[in-house]
Amino acid sequence: MPKGGPDGGDGGAGGDVVVIADPALRDLSAFRRRQRIAAPKGGNGGPGRRHGADGGDVELHVPVGTQVRERDELVADLAHPGARVVLARGGPGGRGNARLASSTRQAPRFAEVGLPGEEREVELRLKLLADAALVGLPNAGKSSLLARISNARPKVAGYAFTTLQPVLGTVEATDGRQLVVADVPGLIEGASEGVGLGHEFLAHLERARTLIHVLDVSKPLAEQWATIDAELAAYGAGLESRPQIVVLNKIDLAPAPAFDVADDRVVAVFALSCATGAGVDEFRRRLFSLVPEAAPAPGDELADYAVYRPRPRARPWQLLRTERGFRVVGTPPPADELERALRAAGARTGAEVEVGGETLELAP
Repeated sequence: MPKGGPDGGDGGAGGDVVVIADPALRDLSAFRRRQRIAAPKGGNGGPGRRHGADGGDVELHVPVGTQVRERDELVADLAHPGARVVLARGGPGGRGNARLASSTRQAPRFAEVGLPGEEREVELRLKLLADAALVGLPNAGKSSLLARISNARPKVAGYAFTTLQPVLGTVEATDGRQLVVADVPGLIEGASEGVGLGHEFLAHLERARTLIHVLDVSKPLAEQWATIDAELAAYGAGLESRPQIVVLNKIDLAPAPAFDVADDRVVAVFALSCATGAGVDEFRRRLFSLVPEAAPAPGDELADYAVYRPRPRARPWQLLRTERGFRVVGTPPPADELERALRAAGARTGAEVEVGGETLELAP
């Protein structure tokens, strides 16, 4: 301002990209086409020392149970409703020339340029949150059982691998209690190593408190049990020690043989027919007493999310806009980082950049 000194205001900070666990969502299909997400930039500072507006945050709603991974590192585990994590923070706004005035520089004709925000490439993985999960070989009758006992309507057919995606169903008791049961694709030998539909579906069993092991009575029971049990043990993650309810299905085709596998993990054995409904009501009624109670929800004293990466340190350099171009103050960053900051600040090819006492031109 003529005869009034510098009065340029600071620029606003860029918005953050935030992930929030939403109990109303069930899958991550919304991100199949929306794979690049950016928060708005901050506004420019104005005359009269007016501060530029901060960029608004972008909130990404994901199902409860979503994990955020960067390469092989767990960034966050949104395991309960309302959990949230900031994935990428917006860059700070630059200071206006009013903030850069000093006793020796009373009329600075330059201002700081806002720095770019964080950029990250992450992977979203959903692990279902279920009280119990159905396991068994393909075509053992898991989907038929889920359809019989819950409100789920999975695809049911008389061939293997009918279920290609995990399905959740809610089982309701007469007193109003509810249990969530998950049906995952059938497992085959080598599933823990990614064979067949792969170990990605075994991950959905990790948070189930009980496994419902469905066996086909028309086939050797011991072999079916041994195959699935070996895959659970090979995968690990505590699945090998999880309580199991054994269901002997298809008694309409063959009499139910005795299940003579001695195992302390087996809490109950049921013989039933999903085709005729025989024995299903008794199984559904007793399911509520066999599945252990859920762990208490985290209290207010616990954090809403777990972050496993340290916050980045402040940049040891600043980018200033001058009358002729730009100037770097402090320890210069690597060339690619500096170029990214210059491009984000609006620098064009041929712009002059002062770095360490030298004046350079921004290459195309």
